[in-house]
Amino acid sequence: MFSSLYALMVKEIQAERLVAAATLLAGPGSGAKTLSGAKMLVWPDRHAGSLGDAGLDEEVLRVATDALARQQSERFTFRQGESEWDIFVDIFPPPPQLVIVGAVHIAIPLVTFAKALGFRTIVVDARRAFATPERFAHADRLLIGWPADILPTLNLNESTCLVTLTHDEKLDNPALLVALNSPVRYIGALGSKRTHASRVAALKEAGATDAQIARIHAPIGLDLGGRRPEEIAVAIMAQIVQVVNRKEDGGMTG
Repeated sequence: MFSSLYALMVKEIQAERLVAAATLLAGPGSGAKTLSGAKMLVWPDRHAGSLGDAGLDEEVLRVATDALARQQSERFTFRQGESEWDIFVDIFPPPPQLVIVGAVHIAIPLVTFAKALGFRTIVVDARRAFATPERFAHADRLLIGWPADILPTLNLNESTCLVTLTHDEKLDNPALLVALNSPVRYIGALGSKRTHASRVAALKEAGATDAQIARIHAPIGLDLGGRRPEEIAVAIMAQIVQVVNRKEDGGMTG
């Protein structure tokens, strides 16, 4: 059982799917039910394996699901009467990636800053005049085509951040709809408050719910007072870092 769970865990990590491994470090009594090293794999929507006690499994599922949302490994102690279990929940998140919709001027330094912070960078745009290898030689991938067609082919997972920068509703809005129906960690959209109000109306007409739209950070970025492309890129990355670290954030006009 342990070897099959380990093989499954390796497969999930290699496929870049978010998974947690809960391991029993110590427990009461002896025998299979409290065997140290027992494992349970937990995904956001399911689990596999057991730690040998149904009540313990239920408690671990609860804390592991929260740890998955935070993408933070943690050690827990559970007590029931005189019994005590020591559990380590190890989180294996996919590598962080930033998907940028719009090969605009802001995107050039944004790729630079994102890569410095360890993000895989993907730039998507249907406009060949902007999306050139010369402008984005530093990006990990440059994809030319309509975002609504390209984004569903990408692995938009819980470690993905996505920003739309084109100011063109034909590009931005379809991209946002794809993102809103995915588990991406951060969604940001460039534009003023007036632009965002128009965007919200269009997204609702296309079927987006209020809860989904609330996931969009708009106006995008922290309000650092900057206006140059490099300064706006810094503000965007600062907000992404803040959200990834689960801190409160504000916005800036764009």
